[in-house]
Amino acid sequence: MIEHVYRRASEAMAIDAVLVATDDDRIAAAVTAFGGTAVMTQATHPTGTDRLAEVARHLDSEIVVNVQGDEPLIAGSAIGAAAAVLHEHPHALISTLRHRLHDPEDLQNPAVVKVVIDVRGDALYFSRAPIPYTRPGHDAPPVWKHIGLYAYRREFLLRLATLTPTPLERAEGLEQLRVLEHGFRIATVETTCETIGVDTPADLARVRRQFETGVPR
Repeated sequence: MIEHVYRRASEAMAIDAVLVATDDDRIAAAVTAFGGTAVMTQATHPTGTDRLAEVARHLDSEIVVNVQGDEPLIAGSAIGAAAAVLHEHPHALISTLRHRLHDPEDLQNPAVVKVVIDVRGDALYFSRAPIPYTRPGHDAPPVWKHIGLYAYRREFLLRLATLTPTPLERAEGLEQLRVLEHGFRIATVETTCETIGVDTPADLARVRRQFETGVPR
């Protein structure tokens, strides 16, 4: 799975290097075996953001993109789109992706994170709950699935790793809420890339079926 993610990240435009940050020797060995570059990190990081920040401290780059290792369907074009937001908007500190959500089961599924946005496309809130609520008799607004890929300005990423975890972040189990609770904005960009995070055997089966029919680039 990690090789699929690595190779698709390598297809993204304007990406200078792809690194796998891990504290697991088995993952590092697998990455080295297919010709990738692995960076070993401490095993004590409480979140993926902290692990990423450890690696970013030693990078000479303005923008760092975090691609989860359990997203084998992520398209290089989607990765490039998230990074492009920071190139096009000098004041943006962090960006992420959203996808129109149409499946009612996904709306009710706490493993599928939802995001609501303002008129500029910045995130207002992320939740595992089915948001937004629509009152009877009113038109439903667009419902967005959050795709957990982030592009950071390196200096902001390092600052974020020093911020205290927040109540909503802990309650929902969503690291991005730390950004909002500390008063920063998260820019979002719509993507048509449909991706499946592999959290369960059922997710893995869905991904395998998708590979059989072809995946978007």
